[in-house]
Amino acid sequence: MIKRFLFLVALISVFTVDAQIYEPVKWTTSVESISENEYELIARAKIDGGWHLYSQIVPENGPIPTTLAFEVVDGLELIGKTSEPEGHTVDDPVFGMEIKFFENSAEFIQRIKVSGDISRVLGSVEFMVCDDKRCLPPNEIQLIFNLRSNATNEMDVVETIDPTINNNEINQELYGLQPENLAKSEIVCADELRSESTSIENSGKSLWSIFALGFFGGLLALLTPCVFPMIPLTVSFFTKKGGERNKGGVSKALLYGFFIFAVYILLSVPFHLLDSVNPDILNEISTNIWLNIIFFAIFLFFAFSFFGFYELTLPASWTNKTTKGENVGGIVGIFFMALTLAIVSFSCTGPILGSLLAGSLTADGGAWQLTAGMAGFGVSLGLPFALFAMFPNMMNALPKSGGWLNTTKVVLGFLELALAFKFLSNADLVAHWGILKIEPFLLIWIVLFGGLALYLFGKIKFPHDSPIKKLSFFRISFAILVLAFTIYLASGFRVNQDTNTYRPLTLLSGLAPPVGYSFFLPNDCPNNLECFKDLKTGIEYAKKVNKPIMLDFTGYACVNCRKMEEHVWPIANIDKFLRNDYVLISLYVDDKKDLPKAQQVEVNRVNGGTRLLENYGHKWANFQTQFFQTNSQPYYVLLNQDGTKILNAPIGYAPDPIEYAQFLDCGLDVFKALNE
Repeated sequence: MIKRFLFLVALISVFTVDAQIYEPVKWTTSVESISENEYELIARAKIDGGWHLYSQIVPENGPIPTTLAFEVVDGLELIGKTSEPEGHTVDDPVFGMEIKFFENSAEFIQRIKVSGDISRVLGSVEFMVCDDKRCLPPNEIQLIFNLRSNATNEMDVVETIDPTINNNEINQELYGLQPENLAKSEIVCADELRSESTSIENSGKSLWSIFALGFFGGLLALLTPCVFPMIPLTVSFFTKKGGERNKGGVSKALLYGFFIFAVYILLSVPFHLLDSVNPDILNEISTNIWLNIIFFAIFLFFAFSFFGFYELTLPASWTNKTTKGENVGGIVGIFFMALTLAIVSFSCTGPILGSLLAGSLTADGGAWQLTAGMAGFGVSLGLPFALFAMFPNMMNALPKSGGWLNTTKVVLGFLELALAFKFLSNADLVAHWGILKIEPFLLIWIVLFGGLALYLFGKIKFPHDSPIKKLSFFRISFAILVLAFTIYLASGFRVNQDTNTYRPLTLLSGLAPPVGYSFFLPNDCPNNLECFKDLKTGIEYAKKVNKPIMLDFTGYACVNCRKMEEHVWPIANIDKFLRNDYVLISLYVDDKKDLPKAQQVEVNRVNGGTRLLENYGHKWANFQTQFFQTNSQPYYVLLNQDGTKILNAPIGYAPDPIEYAQFLDCGLDVFKALNE
């Protein structure tokens, strides 16, 4: 009932929501006197909840940065660069780079030195804002700093419309259309989709899922030769004095299991201290190119230690000190026993913990994700000691130690090696080296998992492997499963003949590079669709082939635009619509390419004031606001072949494929009805 009610509200309010010009940032200016002739010019941005403003420094091919400019006149000198607050830095999966932004508020400060009679300083700020559903095209406003007053000045974007500017003539010249000539179709679909957007799926990993991964890692650690043999030895130590059900022994074993959990929790504490110093420090570390290369090298090192070519050990002095601590007895002694277990088992647990650490640092959760993972690891590692102390007869069901323990280590070694190349791929994507594209990445993983299958079938040997007399049923089954996965990896080279790209492998989502990042099948338009990036050219083609138009208001810096293109558009029935039934016109509202001089004209804004159209981004953003009274992206409008009739209600970000297909199908039905 709640869902139906919300959907009804969306239907009622659609035209209010769609026809909206968003202004989530308000600017104010003030001046602080530093000395007789030095001042600080302060530009403050108040940002509405849910929106974020980008930093002044953004990597190449990233979103549009905030840019402040000051009019320098005689007697005015700028001192240094414009400073900005710390903000938040995230590893953006779409751009594959480290991006810094601000929420709620931001303060930019420029120090100046003046001589002579200067009473005010003029400046401007160009900026771009996004929320979790849309990005707005770049905006520019004027800033005024009054040096003779400490008052705060509000910068109002709304100005008087210039009556000398004829928007009708400009619209006709630039777009070949007039807003008043763009009408909504009288024909309405029975199931017309009117919701502007659907809730965004949370792509981040929850703390519970990280806990589960840590728990699974702890189970793997239990099955290694460093830990497994210690279970019966430790349990017998706690129960031997009073028999199997000795209550004192059971309570000590429970305490021992708890201390194992506590030891691994304590390992995450230093990372919380780093977080308290700078909340973004872990993300800043994780998105560094060279750190990903270091992780690559570390995982290689871990892998070959699991293969048995060398052992990872902590200093012997650490073990000696913790062993002495065991002699204290009581609770303290039990704690040192747990600490000793953590140290002596490091050669097996270290690589698994390293994987957990790397995974946490290269995600968006930082220290809390690491704590959740460590908690899961500690629980699964400590729980068996407590359970078997409570129920000693259960140990009879445990398999005996043997060569299978080393096999577990070698299997983990192959997994570590595969993950190593994931980190190298991260560095390659961020740095745009173009080395580890989809083809070599898949080939490397095919070789690795093919090698693992051969190892499980007994065709490859490692230093500490025991002679294999007979392959167990479990080993054969697991080998067949790995071989099947290797074949699955090879299927990643299948080409989708419709899109002329490799078919993406669902199981490798987030691990392998994007299929478009390719040596042999790179693509320009998404999914190798035929698309136009100019309105007039697209309309002329639509008239020629007599097909409806889909206007795609998008942006190079629009995250949700990429999500739609990569996850929704490739779906078969949606791809069919876009490839066969519509003429796609993609208009990038943040395209910085300069317009021809003849098109660089001044226009009146919809909400007041004027604007000079200098580049193609300005042109298409102005088109969107003038004709559709909205400035968010992505935004999809379906038109008839000459671009004069809106077929159905436009929509924004709609990650639900059923809804999006319904939107396209509805527009096509209306188009056919209009042309009957």
